[in-house]
Amino acid sequence: MTAPAPAPPPAARTEYRSAVEAEARDGFGRLVLAEWTKLRTVPRWMLTLLASVLLTVLVALLSGAGSQSTGSGGGAGPPPLTAAFDLGHFTYRPLTGDGAAVARVTSQDGGGAWAKAGLMLRGSARAGTPYAALVATPGHGVRLQTGYKAGGQGGGAAALPRWLKLTRSGTTVTGYDSADGRAWHRVGSVRLEGLPRTALAGMVVAVPDEVEVQRQFGGESVSGQPGGTRATFDHVSVSPAPPGASWRDRGAPGGPAADPSLDGRTQAGGTFTIKGTGDIGPDRFADDVTRTTLTGALIGQAAVVALAVLFVTAEYRRGMLRTTFAASPRRGRVLAAKAVVAGLASLVAGLAAAFGAVLLAGPVLRSHGLSPPPVSDGAVLRAVLGTAALLGVVAVFSVAVAVIVRRSAPAITIVLLLLLVPQIAATGLPLSAARWLERLTPAAGFAIQRTVARFDEAIGPWAGFGVLCAYTAAALALAAWLLRRRDA
Repeated sequence: MTAPAPAPPPAARTEYRSAVEAEARDGFGRLVLAEWTKLRTVPRWMLTLLASVLLTVLVALLSGAGSQSTGSGGGAGPPPLTAAFDLGHFTYRPLTGDGAAVARVTSQDGGGAWAKAGLMLRGSARAGTPYAALVATPGHGVRLQTGYKAGGQGGGAAALPRWLKLTRSGTTVTGYDSADGRAWHRVGSVRLEGLPRTALAGMVVAVPDEVEVQRQFGGESVSGQPGGTRATFDHVSVSPAPPGASWRDRGAPGGPAADPSLDGRTQAGGTFTIKGTGDIGPDRFADDVTRTTLTGALIGQAAVVALAVLFVTAEYRRGMLRTTFAASPRRGRVLAAKAVVAGLASLVAGLAAAFGAVLLAGPVLRSHGLSPPPVSDGAVLRAVLGTAALLGVVAVFSVAVAVIVRRSAPAITIVLLLLLVPQIAATGLPLSAARWLERLTPAAGFAIQRTVARFDEAIGPWAGFGVLCAYTAAALALAAWLLRRRDA
């Protein structure tokens, strides 16, 4: 009997690798590289990117050369970064260590809903010093304010006469109010970092200016005159205070006001009458130096838009897009690769343009009496980086519109109209209509350049940038949908 033949060895196993998986893993990177090669090998497109940088910087330099300081010259007011007022009239005594200031506000006249009369505690009389102020206002109740910001803690009705009390414990200042001086209601607390052992505490009055804004296409004019307010106080005490400490005054910029009817203190027994002009809080009409410096991005974006549109329409015009789709049939990936390349190239150009504008315009502005904030300031850095991101997103938006329209001139016109017309039209519309226009159009993205809270602010910086990104995402989705359904 013969033995059975041995079984053949098992066949060698080969690992299966899906071509689709390989394309998904490696193809998009190669596709992006191919699109980048198309962009960089066309000299006029690279020159267009360079032009966007030069135009942005040139406009910044011209703007700086034509600017001038609009300060009062009195040396008062907080540092330029705060864009705020530190005016009004402050009558004070030294407060040594922990203690309290108490007063009753018996009457208040003039200045409107945000006129302020109450107590203040601060480290020194120097302009811009951190402070805490507990004030009664005709239209917004009792408020505890700090940081040269509007609003503050508190609110509700507060009929006069009204008792107010500020207490200090270390660097914590707490405000209380009362209708009778016995039952106290806590308004809130704030911390004043760096508050010296001997601080200043006393009575304060302040009032916003009376401002008129006239808007016309292409610009606006802001004019105003100082408002005035007067308040009377009694039962005033600051303790502990050094023995024999007298009341002192910090009034109008540079010293006592020229017109004593608007600023000053009179005292009859234990009753004080204090008059003052000017506000303590944000300057809603301050010039945004950083945003003005970055205005050149409005001009530089025209080059970015032209580049991004031509990056797409040139292939439509020459019929090269069919070759591109033959090499990469997944059209959505082609669109994504073009958007990535155009966006990143414009982002890099935007970084060079924004940093160049701010750094080169700084010496020019300083030579004209302005004090531009440094790039290291948080708001300025956000505006600079945001301008670069803005140009990158505008490029992606332009790519999407170019795919939708498939013609260079109409696509460029549509994008520029959506970005520029709302900003121009807003200057000739009533403020309420202008705000809605700037909130609901792609032009909202330029809010990322804002570093100062102004009266005409339509939308926050990041919210505005989000609106532009939403338009871009919607345009990309429509472009991808059309690209799959239309002939190349």
